[in-house]
Amino acid sequence: MPIPKFTSVPYSFHTELKKRISEYFERVGKSTTGNFPLFLKALILLSGFVIIYTHLVFFTPPAVWAILECVLLGCVVAAIGFNVMHDGAHGSFSKSKFVNHLAAFSLNILGGSSFIWKVQHNIIHHVYTNVDGVDHDIDIQPLMRLSETQKKYKMHKYQHLYFWFLYSFIYILWIFLNDYKKYFKSKVGDIPMKKMSLTDHFTFWSFKLFNAFIYVAIPIYVLGFGAWLVGFLIFTGVAGFVLGIVFQLAHTVENTAFPVADVQTGTLEDEWAVHQIKTTANFATGNKLVSWLVGGLNFQIEHHLFPKISHVHYPAISKIIKQACREYGIAYIEYSRVRYAVASHVAYLRHMGRK
Repeated sequence: MPIPKFTSVPYSFHTELKKRISEYFERVGKSTTGNFPLFLKALILLSGFVIIYTHLVFFTPPAVWAILECVLLGCVVAAIGFNVMHDGAHGSFSKSKFVNHLAAFSLNILGGSSFIWKVQHNIIHHVYTNVDGVDHDIDIQPLMRLSETQKKYKMHKYQHLYFWFLYSFIYILWIFLNDYKKYFKSKVGDIPMKKMSLTDHFTFWSFKLFNAFIYVAIPIYVLGFGAWLVGFLIFTGVAGFVLGIVFQLAHTVENTAFPVADVQTGTLEDEWAVHQIKTTANFATGNKLVSWLVGGLNFQIEHHLFPKISHVHYPAISKIIKQACREYGIAYIEYSRVRYAVASHVAYLRHMGRK
């Protein structure tokens, strides 16, 4: 489909928000990037990944403990993605571009491609959120129907039941199938990727080989195929489900919008910032443990409006954004607890499967 345009206004809501947020950082005298607690958390998570992997493969514990460690490894991988890679890819992890590059590069070690991620997530998803045909994050067709504009199949009547199982395959499909499809097509969905340099090609293939070596070859050699397969499916299943549910709670719940561009003009109804607020939801923002684990991605409204600000600042700037939304009459979608957001996601999937 043609790339849609956003409505242009003389003085945008985003301009007003940027003014207020800039004034906040000037007043408190803080940098918009990460801080020591974030760097310490990154060190804990990355060290945890190395320790758990090493213990599982080379000092394998009894079966019950091995299973628990596989579950923990899946959670740690997701947490590294949320806290380290995600901020790094947006350039908000550190003041240093080199450190941000290293943080984003962690995705290559975890099995993905930082190059493809930046195109799919930073350029497409963060601009055209919930726009069917453009935002690849809501394209799980034909297995799921996440928008009224997507074709409905009989199996979608049960998608609110089987999504629990389906999300568990997100990570394994991402690293072993979807990255390759986008690489060879040079597209994310129908959107062309920028041309990859020789360095980009080398990085893609060298780390795909590296991942096959550390996640497949070494464990099979040390543990045997059967033990590796069980552990690998548990590890990737947990990582996939955690990644999937956190991102879906942000956009596919009952009150979020799925805008459609005007057929004649190709223009979306709202300006960019209002579009982001209408298509995004927060959850459990008062839960410090959830915020710590998911890297502030429970503050998705703040993240979509200001992706270059580190998630460590989202609790503070959320108050400013809420106040502005009240003044401008814009609904600020928020669920106070994780279970309420999950219930809304389930209800939305049920609705999409039956409407």
